[in-house]
Amino acid sequence: MPARPLSAPILDIAHLRIERGRTVILRDVSWRVEPAQHWVILGPNGSGKTSLLRALTAYLTPTAGTIELLGRRYGRTDWRELRKHVGLVTSAVQHLIPAAEPAIETVISGKSAQLDLWGAVTPADRAQARRILHLVGVAPLAEREWLFLSQGERQRVLVGRALMARPRLLIFDEPCAGLDPVAREQFLRFLDQLARRPRAPALVLVTHHLEEIMPAFTHVLVLRAGRVVAAGPMRTVLTAAVLRRAFGGRVRLAGRGGRWQAQFAMRRRGVF
Repeated sequence: MPARPLSAPILDIAHLRIERGRTVILRDVSWRVEPAQHWVILGPNGSGKTSLLRALTAYLTPTAGTIELLGRRYGRTDWRELRKHVGLVTSAVQHLIPAAEPAIETVISGKSAQLDLWGAVTPADRAQARRILHLVGVAPLAEREWLFLSQGERQRVLVGRALMARPRLLIFDEPCAGLDPVAREQFLRFLDQLARRPRAPALVLVTHHLEEIMPAFTHVLVLRAGRVVAAGPMRTVLTAAVLRRAFGGRVRLAGRGGRWQAQFAMRRRGVF
């Protein structure tokens, strides 16, 4: 890809609208990710988080609006190639990985965005995959088969797989689902460290849970019913008023050491 100004947006979505039949899934969504920003996407079930991810990875065609990734516009660029610059870590692919595939091969498969690795693998590919396994903290598991990895280990291997293509944007779609409390905290601390690395890709974390937001995340996009409730720097946007508009009910929000907690009191029979 041609060189781009260092200040150019990683992702620029403007007035995005997605309709299917009579259902409007996303309405006038605008969102920009700049270099060195790490975003959290928050919202209740049905708010449009998954549809937004599918749109920006070209698995869901917009009805109106524009999506630009690395300066290339959806509809004017071969999105299959551009998609390789977006790493996606999601549990949705776990069942597609062969049970007998070693972790190192799962990581290598990310270079060409394929599952069930086949074809020639170069010594350089293996060396790079080992460096990445070391980075994500599972280097001793390089030859361990997928079947015998824990859920937390699998998540780290999937991060390694996403990093293999050197993405400019790395998306985590509810990565802590299925992790026990200890494994979850370990994974979140790993995310925080990854975000702080020099030349780290822009990170996007999709979650329902405020306690999963780590200090390294700088911005937040809040959705409800396919619309943007608020978007911007974490310190100004993440407020009890915004959470109330997104999730409903009364909210008590507390922040300490860059971590967040929220207590919700839902309306029941007209009384809290």
